This record gives sequence, structure tokens and C-alpha cells, in this order.
Amino acid sequence: MFLSFLKRKKSNSLSTIAFYNLENLFDTKDDKNTLDDDFTPRGFKKWSEKRYKRKLYKLAKTISEIGKISANKPPVLVGVAEVENKAVVQDLIDAQPLQSIDYGFVHYDSPDERGIDTALIYHKPSFKVLHSEPITLLLIEKNGVRDTTRDILYVKGELNGEELHVFVNHWPSRRDGDQETGFKRVKAAQTLKEFMSQIEMDTINPNYIVMGDFNDGPFEKSITTLMEDTTLYNPMEKLLTEERGSANYKRSWSLFDQILFSHNFFNYEKGTHSFAHANIFDEKFLKEIKGKYSGSPYRTYAGRKYIGGYSDHFPVYIQLKYNK
Repeated sequence: MFLSFLKRKKSNSLSTIAFYNLENLFDTKDDKNTLDDDFTPRGFKKWSEKRYKRKLYKLAKTISEIGKISANKPPVLVGVAEVENKAVVQDLIDAQPLQSIDYGFVHYDSPDERGIDTALIYHKPSFKVLHSEPITLLLIEKNGVRDTTRDILYVKGELNGEELHVFVNHWPSRRDGDQETGFKRVKAAQTLKEFMSQIEMDTINPNYIVMGDFNDGPFEKSITTLMEDTTLYNPMEKLLTEERGSANYKRSWSLFDQILFSHNFFNYEKGTHSFAHANIFDEKFLKEIKGKYSGSPYRTYAGRKYIGGYSDHFPVYIQLKYNK
């Protein structure tokens, strides 16, 4: 009886859309144009081909499982952050857990000084790419010098024939303090809103999916700025608690990883997609199992120490139901 219940719960009409910060997915080669020396065999992290291949396998296994219990299939769209280049994204979708899935991807090199970018992995039979481009985030420091950071990736496509406008974000970090850097993330929100306003000049009620590591939580100024005067809804607001989030720092949970979408996905018209639910993919295999960090993301490095885990972030995802 339990098995028949599980069969009823699984649904081929559900499509999973996920976001995953991969925590420094670098190859082992030294790129002379970026600050990637740490992730080379001679760097202080002693990054090797064996460690690289091990990380690829673990990340690929994770991606293949996101939302699978209810959707009965792997994700149709996966936004990723902290990838070094096209080659590592290709290596990821070629890794054994994903190689039988017909995935493609969209990626552009960004001006980030470390060379880390965003990308969108998509299931070719389900999603058709119509257009893509990077959106430059122009940030000027108080001393007048430009702060080179990740572009926002924009991809226009069709999911099961319905047009979507997808944005993959990795907003400026808090490394120099959240107050000192907050204006940068507000600028990212404003830049994205300006781009969306251009779309709306040609498209009535566009379907938006806005995902990423925003380096701010659901209730902070950059996210509220993004949502002001837009049709965006943030289902992640209800997921963050004192006991749960997508990343853990000094034993405190945060939910910087989020997926927002336009209110269109609350419609149930035939031939469209509607929102089913949102979640954090924090399965047991992705967690530290012992010690003072038990329950936190099982990461690749703890400082300089290699521990061989997955990422310092849990993936987040939403599921959309196709209305036949």
C-alpha cells in the first residue's frame, strides 16, 4: 500500500527548477588572467585532478536528485554559481550521474577577478533557448575604481512551449562587511529591474524566474528593492528558520540562495505552468554528520583543510506543474 501511495505522489507533470552554488568549481589549470592560483596543484589548497573529479561526481549526483522524489525526473533548469569557465560546466554535465540526461548549458565569462561565473543548465527536450546574454553590473567603489564582479545571466526560452525569462545571479559578496557592501547588492537589484522594464516594453506579463545567490536574505534591502513595483513573488520567505537555511555561518542559518518568480505562475490556464511548491534540498547525504558543525552543508574545504564534501551551500528549488 505504501508503494502505491508513492506512485500516486510522483508526477510527470511537475518540472523542477533549481539553483546551486557549487563552491569554487575550478579546474586544475592556472589561468593567467584570473586569481585562481589557490585551485591548482601547486596552490595552497593543493587542488588536484583527483579532487576535481571527485567534486564533479558529487555535484552531479546532487543535481540529478533534486526534486526527483515528487517529479519523478531530474531538474529541467539548474542555475549554478561559482563555475570557473565553460569547460567545468561541460565536465559537470558529462559526469556519470548526469551523462545520460540530455543537458545543455548557457555560460558567459564574466569580469570577476577570481574568474567565477554563473551558468544555466537546461534539459534540451524540455527547454528551448531562444536568446541569451550577460547583463553587466557596473559598480564603482567610493574611490572611483570599478569593482569587477559577476554578470547577471539572462536566458529567454520556452519550457514545454511556454515562454520564460530566466535570470541567474551571484550578487557581490559581504567579504568587506554587510553594511559596507550592501549598496552593491541594491545596485544589482536596480540593474535587474531596469532590464526587466525593457522586456516589458515588448512583452505583456512576461514569465520571470529570478534565481541566484544574492548574498542577502529574503527580507533585506536588496531583495525588497528587487520586489518593489514588480510582479515577483518570493516563496523562500517561508523557508528560512533558526534551524534551517541554505548555508550556515558561525552556527547561524542564512538563505541567500533563492528563487523568485512572477505572479503569472499562480494561474492555471491550459498550456501554462503553475507554482506547486518550493524547498531547500538539504538531504542527509549533503550534511556534516558529526562534530560541532553537524547538520551544516558538507563542504569541499574548511579553510585550508580539504574535507572532500559537496558545497558550502544546499541547493534550493521550486516545482511548477504543467496544466494540460
